[in-house]
Amino acid sequence: MSKINKNKMPFFGGGFTLIETIAVISVTSLVFAAVSWAIISFYRANGYIIHQAYAVDSARKGVEVMTREIREATYSDTGAYPIVSADDTEFIFYSDIDRDSSIERVRYFLDGSNFKRGVIEASGDPLVYNPADESVSVLSEYVRNTPSQPVFTFYDSSGNEVANPSNVADITLVGTRLVVNAVEGRAPEEFTLRSTAQIRNLKTNL
Repeated sequence: MSKINKNKMPFFGGGFTLIETIAVISVTSLVFAAVSWAIISFYRANGYIIHQAYAVDSARKGVEVMTREIREATYSDTGAYPIVSADDTEFIFYSDIDRDSSIERVRYFLDGSNFKRGVIEASGDPLVYNPADESVSVLSEYVRNTPSQPVFTFYDSSGNEVANPSNVADITLVGTRLVVNAVEGRAPEEFTLRSTAQIRNLKTNL
């Protein structure tokens, strides 16, 4: 009778062939690439949405401040008329923006895609508003107004649009429109902020 060698275990051939291994690696790589692309696309899309929301919120806060300051426009510390100049992309006026009883010269203007505010405090004896003393800050970096979308429109005491804003004495109400988009030409659609401000010190009762 032959003896069974207990130290030897039966061997059954198995495992992947080279071709099968290559196929598995290829499929796994494709799945990994697809999942990675989906994750990256998700974060890019959501990152843009967050970026857009921040841009709109920043512009909205700036418009709220501007509207309040325009409403309080008044004669300057040198006695100058409340409105200095007005056009489609720039509005300059006098207002006590910090409630310190002195009147500042305030300039809101579009510079490329940046909407900015410039402020000058009166100084010297006699008092003057020196352009070299202007302090400029950016309210929104993503303004996309086109020439057919003026930032500012102006109206007289009867509610009619002022055809020639250089006649600042005709202006009693200021309309503002800012078109905001964090990435130009990309969805979501551009967001438009609108506001109107009645200059209280120039309001007339008809």
